[in-house]
Amino acid sequence: MPVVILVLIALAAGTLIALASLRYPTPAPHSPTEIADVAAEQVEVEMERHPWLLRLVRGRLDPATATGLALTLALGLAIVGGFVIGSLAYLTRSSDRLVDADVWIGQWGVDNATSWSTDALQLVTELGGTYVVVGVLIAVAVFEYVRVPNRWVPVFLVTVVVGEIVLVNTIKELLDRVRPTFNPIAETLGPSFPSGHSASAAAFWAAVALVLARRRSARTRALLAGGAVAIAVGVACSRVLLGVHWMSDVMGGLAFGWAWFGICAIAFGGRFLVLGAPVERATEVAERRTHSEAGQTS
Repeated sequence: MPVVILVLIALAAGTLIALASLRYPTPAPHSPTEIADVAAEQVEVEMERHPWLLRLVRGRLDPATATGLALTLALGLAIVGGFVIGSLAYLTRSSDRLVDADVWIGQWGVDNATSWSTDALQLVTELGGTYVVVGVLIAVAVFEYVRVPNRWVPVFLVTVVVGEIVLVNTIKELLDRVRPTFNPIAETLGPSFPSGHSASAAAFWAAVALVLARRRSARTRALLAGGAVAIAVGVACSRVLLGVHWMSDVMGGLAFGWAWFGICAIAFGGRFLVLGAPVERATEVAERRTHSEAGQTS
């Protein structure tokens, strides 16, 4: 039963993300120049429809502005991720309902565990483990460097993984939440919140999907996004069902992992891996048109 529940939840989450990705109108050009042109056209249309957007983007691209566009967006993601983690950290110490839910779900996993389900859950949980993550990172970095050479791909993947590990362990030590007592192994694994495996799975597999999605069709990109989310959710569920984490731990881990991935993706140029270029080009065109229209009306 625990494995069935895990599969259903993971597939549901992955399917929702895949369907949402398919609805996103993004063509699949085949060169960095075409990618920048298409992105610039999309941003340009929005800027023409919404003049306030042009003013906002101009300010965020101003070199005199300390943050700039990429850091502004990254800050937003960091605030959202931090808010979720902070809220969960507070509720775990103050909300009896959340604590009761944590205990009930953990106890259900223990009561319904069997030897084969535990083995299966252990295999799933390893998808967020250090050895699997490092092995897949090396394989993907080599494969993608050969397929679509870009020297920033290995740096991007390493930054996602190393940054997540350092930050999550720091948060764990600061909060020092006690692990569940369902599984004797749990007490040997250190502080509980947020879940490191969940954060690693969320950040790393999203990064892998982003890298593998370069120059792929919309359908392939959607499947990769859905697969990344399904793996992360599956790993998170496995940690709870194995009795080594509370439900709120894995929720915090997923929130942190995806937020950290978003920050890294933006810092390295988003899914186009061309930092700011499409927006800058669209801004220039939109500004020229705005000035031209102003000259004609005067």
